[in-house]
Amino acid sequence: MNVLPVVAVVGRPNVGKSTLINRFVGRREAIVHDEPGVTRDRLYLRAEWIGREYIVVDTGGIVPGTDEELLQSVEKQARVAIEEADVIVWVVDGQAGLTPVDEDVAGILRQTRKPVIVAVNKVDQPLDATRIGEFYGLGVGDPIVSISAIHGHGIGDMLDGIVASFGPPPVEPPAEELRVALVGRPNVGKSSLTNRLLGEDRMIVSPVAGTTRDAIDTRLEWDGQAVVLVDTAGIRRKAKVDFGVEQFSVVRSLKAMERADVIVLLIDGVAGVSEQDQRIAAMAEESGKALVVVVNKWDAVPKDTHTMPVFRTRLKEELRHVAWAPVLFISAMTGQRVSQVLEAAIKVHSEAARQITTGVLNEVVQEAVTLNPPPSQRGKRLRVYYANQASNAPPVFIMHCNDPDLAPESYRRYLDTKLRDAFGFEGTPLRIVFRARRAR
Repeated sequence: MNVLPVVAVVGRPNVGKSTLINRFVGRREAIVHDEPGVTRDRLYLRAEWIGREYIVVDTGGIVPGTDEELLQSVEKQARVAIEEADVIVWVVDGQAGLTPVDEDVAGILRQTRKPVIVAVNKVDQPLDATRIGEFYGLGVGDPIVSISAIHGHGIGDMLDGIVASFGPPPVEPPAEELRVALVGRPNVGKSSLTNRLLGEDRMIVSPVAGTTRDAIDTRLEWDGQAVVLVDTAGIRRKAKVDFGVEQFSVVRSLKAMERADVIVLLIDGVAGVSEQDQRIAAMAEESGKALVVVVNKWDAVPKDTHTMPVFRTRLKEELRHVAWAPVLFISAMTGQRVSQVLEAAIKVHSEAARQITTGVLNEVVQEAVTLNPPPSQRGKRLRVYYANQASNAPPVFIMHCNDPDLAPESYRRYLDTKLRDAFGFEGTPLRIVFRARRAR
């Protein structure tokens, strides 16, 4: 449950909601595009004004009475955002004026008892302010303000009104949050998994690949841990990504991985591991983040008593560069083993944060070197004098030695295995760095 106030930004398509959201947060987070209906799901972002933090929710354009299934889903998401919000900002188009769709949206907002601020957008000149008069007759909104989201006019006054609508600030700061990014190819079930974890239809779920375009932040509490789930757009090969909205979505997916504490990589259990899954896993490893591999749609896989171990063995081979990641077999559709996903995410996060004392670390490293001395090269042999852990998340180990050039990659992998055997580190990449130092 959010302890920060929630501000929902609603309105019909293409009135400038996402541009306004970017003004709120001070950076480009919501996808802005001339194509109506770009924003589909609810996008949760943290913002601040005059020292007061809040959550702002960007919603898809509301088109009441539509017969199109996707637009009906978008409207449903917007209605849920309205129910969750403490304050509602209704964005209308000052250039287009009052439309029949605006009147329908006003009817929806009149049913709520939440504070509503009407933001008449695209008012770029002072004389344009006279256009806001027609919106007073709708009986919705106090205050009604004229703004230009693209130029920043009137934004400060509107934010003052929003903050004034909040109750007293929370007594305690929000709990430390664990950011978990759900990534994978399109249509592997990321949104379905999010909905199952939340116990509600917070994401739009569609069999059409590519329905999720933004990286969606959703907060929940799991076993006492504050968690932020980031449901991302499906990542496809660059050759298959069209320039425009989808390209921006892929960039946000990659940024979501960078921002996350833990990455959950979803694999389609029916289709198996693809080359693109291998690429995504490589990106996750390069990011240095903790990782959980989740095989979804397991309910649809024909199986016997050997299917799971055989699949696991093959998957570990195909994703050998992240073989240290735990593998779960779930069905987001039926809920089978879904509870294990966040349990595993919390566990690998703690493993990534593990700090080993220098004394214990050197005992393990020296034993490993004694059992399997490094190979000699050109008559010279690598000598490891001592080791220390420089940092964590990911754990970084410095091997102080006579000559880093004498350390082959195979020996680095050997030490990686020995460190994992001794200390665990399940689900987190390790960084082993050889550094030249004189013997003591």
